[in-house]
Amino acid sequence: MDNNNSGLQAAEENKLGFSGLTAMIIGSTIGAGIFTTAGDMASNGAHTASVLIGWGICGIGMYSLMMAFFGLNKVRPDLTNGIYSYAKEGFGEFVGFNSAWGYWMSALISNVSYITLLFGALSYFFPIFGEGNNLISVICGSAVVWLMVALVLTGVQQAAVINTIVTICKLIPILVFIVAVPLLAAFDFDIFMNNFWGNGTMPLWQQVMATTSSTVWAFIGVEGAVVLSARARKSSDVGKASLTGFVGLFALYVIVAVLSMGVLTTEDLAKLNSPQMAQILEIVVGPWGAKLVNIGVIISIVGALLGWTIIAAECPYEAARQGVFTSAFAKSNSNGSPAVSLIITNVLIQIFLLIILFSESSYLAFYTIGSSMIMLPYLLSALYYEKITRNRDGFETAARSEVVRGRVFAVIGSIYGVWMIVSAGLVQFLITSILYAPGIWVYVKGRREKGLPAFRPYERNIAVVLVLLAVISLILMAMGIINPF
Repeated sequence: MDNNNSGLQAAEENKLGFSGLTAMIIGSTIGAGIFTTAGDMASNGAHTASVLIGWGICGIGMYSLMMAFFGLNKVRPDLTNGIYSYAKEGFGEFVGFNSAWGYWMSALISNVSYITLLFGALSYFFPIFGEGNNLISVICGSAVVWLMVALVLTGVQQAAVINTIVTICKLIPILVFIVAVPLLAAFDFDIFMNNFWGNGTMPLWQQVMATTSSTVWAFIGVEGAVVLSARARKSSDVGKASLTGFVGLFALYVIVAVLSMGVLTTEDLAKLNSPQMAQILEIVVGPWGAKLVNIGVIISIVGALLGWTIIAAECPYEAARQGVFTSAFAKSNSNGSPAVSLIITNVLIQIFLLIILFSESSYLAFYTIGSSMIMLPYLLSALYYEKITRNRDGFETAARSEVVRGRVFAVIGSIYGVWMIVSAGLVQFLITSILYAPGIWVYVKGRREKGLPAFRPYERNIAVVLVLLAVISLILMAMGIINPF
């Protein structure tokens, strides 16, 4: 048996159960957002009311998206690697490819932002790392990236076990924060209500829109069980793990946000450096609180890096196995790990780390781009669910109430998907086109390997628009009108 066939056999043996999938969701989602969103929203101009409204919109929208993923997994359990499969089934090969490409770009850019924050947190103990974007941080960050690659090459299941342990460890400082603030009477209602609606310099609706990247970033990864559905022991575990992970995560995010806004005013939160939770807890309990949170951030990000290293490699691997990415991405090693996809993904991460060095880019800059890239895949999944509920595909024997409920979640999820893209703004939209355009070459190459024409007429039009947007964006960057980093 050759290495590729033995790799596929090993992949069949490396299955994840409900607890493993849930841990993957929590582990890959709680990476950094919970430690930084309160300060990030404040620095973007969002005050208390807009933050609460933003989380409310996120809760309804993300819950609807999760129910859409749950419904899709139930109706179409045959569609593994859902982010790609759903868009492909609903809107054709090229649109499906772009969904997979956008998700892949989001995953690897997320890892870049994690590296920056990781060494920013380490600088609390070792000041040599500065803000996490200097030379020593990039060198050490590169070492961490390739250590993760080596670990995942030993097998996805083994890496997932480690991820479960890390997930438990990193919840400790979050729970300490949640208990300490009210227990020590550090929450001040007057501070919470200070400038509740803002100071008049920024309309409420703009404040609410300014929260979107942070809330989306906080939940990137919650659909991880669907992405890894091909590796689930039971298809039913995927939907249950997605919902369990979402409910727990949303509760944690909202509680942390509310408590943070009762300790410091919006203006004071905006002045904090990442991770802001460390400085807030230091105010509440003293220096040991900052140490605990920074240690938690370090552990959390290591776990998130591991989870996203797996997910980032899995997406193009599954897409290649289904014939859309080039066949090289479908090669696995004897442990069932997507070896080629893993290497290519992390070479790109290495390139972005060099961009950090020369542009002095921040954690916030990269996670904003990562959030923008994943918005289209989320929207396309919701639109596909709306399409099948409208046509009753897979719902032939379902009760009318079940179809209506599914349609409601699909419509709300689709509206939220549009909201995410609109609220991100024109600049982020143009920046994403630069990252989507190179995928056209990969798509064309994959089609030619199968002896198929590159595009259908409507797909060619989409490709032309993508290229034109990318060219316009590059011109605007050269003129200094937009700056992605």
